[in-house]
Amino acid sequence: MAENRASATEETYPEGVPCWLDAQLADVAAGQRFYGGLFGWTFEESYGGTVWAYAEGEPVAALAQKADGRLPTVWTVYFATPDADALTRRIHAAGGQIVTHPMPLGDLGTAALATDPEGAVFGLWQPGTHAGFGRRHEPGTFVWAELYARDTAAANAFYGGLFPDALFGPGAEPDFGRAPLADVFPAEMPPHFLIHFRVPDCAAALADVVRLGGRVQADPLTTSYGTVGLVSDDQGASFAVLER
Repeated sequence: MAENRASATEETYPEGVPCWLDAQLADVAAGQRFYGGLFGWTFEESYGGTVWAYAEGEPVAALAQKADGRLPTVWTVYFATPDADALTRRIHAAGGQIVTHPMPLGDLGTAALATDPEGAVFGLWQPGTHAGFGRRHEPGTFVWAELYARDTAAANAFYGGLFPDALFGPGAEPDFGRAPLADVFPAEMPPHFLIHFRVPDCAAALADVVRLGGRVQADPLTTSYGTVGLVSDDQGASFAVLER
């Protein structure tokens, strides 16, 4: 395992706060070219064929080699937890499913994957030496995750039950929302999280996506949290750019 640069600004994230992202890609080197060109990220090797992306010297995401070509090319959001084993038990009790049980990644921390009752995939991160994002909410970094669900009331009950303080507690400033799937996507699209990266200019970011070989999937949308462009990279991983 290659050593990663320590972040001077990493914070400890409360349970239920999005704290990390990874993209599962068939070609990690191509991913570095695409996202480096789009967001100005730099990269360093980490563990198991994974590279970490850095913005202004701070970790912001990981690009991982798909272990199986049949797996989807996708971005995944990870929610912070102090105890991944306990959280997986609560997820299962609430009607979710555990895709991969908690697995230590050296001294970095412990990761797991789960789905909510509608099948939307999300990750769990129990920090070790790596707390998560060194930067967020800035241009070129994570700013929002939108869950597109068939039943938003059920989603609120599930995630609110898992993460009550992060979503609905006093002073909570959640970094993810819930929206009806049918408002944006065709009926056959499964429920999912859409990762948003902040950009200073949505139109310019969309032009850069196309220039780098990606695709604009829909015209920009005006939402309660900013102007959103839905895109995919040159390997098909969907994400959004958000101008606030």
